[in-house]
Amino acid sequence: MLSPSQIESYRSQGFLVLKGLVDQDCLHQCNDRFLEYANESRSPVAGMKLMKDVMVAKGVVEPQSSVHAINKLLSFENDDVLMSYVLNSAMLKAVRSLVDNDLYSIVTNVFNKPPEVDGRHPLHQDLRYFRIRPPEGIVAVWTAISPTSRANGCLAVVPESHKLGLLGHEMPDWEYVNYKFYGISKTLSSSPVHIEMNPGDTILFHPLLVHGSGRNRTNDFRRTISAHYASAVCESPPPDWRDNEFVRRIT
Repeated sequence: MLSPSQIESYRSQGFLVLKGLVDQDCLHQCNDRFLEYANESRSPVAGMKLMKDVMVAKGVVEPQSSVHAINKLLSFENDDVLMSYVLNSAMLKAVRSLVDNDLYSIVTNVFNKPPEVDGRHPLHQDLRYFRIRPPEGIVAVWTAISPTSRANGCLAVVPESHKLGLLGHEMPDWEYVNYKFYGISKTLSSSPVHIEMNPGDTILFHPLLVHGSGRNRTNDFRRTISAHYASAVCESPPPDWRDNEFVRRIT
């Protein structure tokens, strides 16, 4: 469980970094399973989407391999190996310290930032993509599978930006932007803080926290795994979000 000071830091800053939260066995299994999907040696499960980087999709960059073409694996709720990350006991203890014991997994991703593409994710708020409320009932978790640094496009966050409410979003005026990579419309007075992480390190953050990531300027992949948890007290306009077959209740 999180300590009172850790909880206070999360509430104040909008995020909390926990070193080595996820064990290496879990990370290795998730990484291997992702590679099976990316290498096309395993067929995607129901609801899963493998998304190509826009520069590959438009033929600007010739991928060196099938893995090099993929920038994101979306919705892995029906894969038991990848879901072991969401069900990790240490993770659940931390998340339940912030929201509720009755949880649902609502969005899951493996982010695969390849070299040689733009790959930037503009500063944004995750609540832009959700209908459910209140935001205090949602927690995002984002874990490094490989080391993340400024050189390979680590996560960048704007502390206390979760207190600004939901901001306007639009597509950035860049030549190459990946699908639905919206960015906030206004310029903030505070600069982002870059969160460099080792494998297993995890950042928990509020769905209104402004965050994004830069280019991968190295020759290696930057790979991370992420999920969002929602308390059962959250609500949305009908139909009920809990009826979505790709939402998993966590017991």
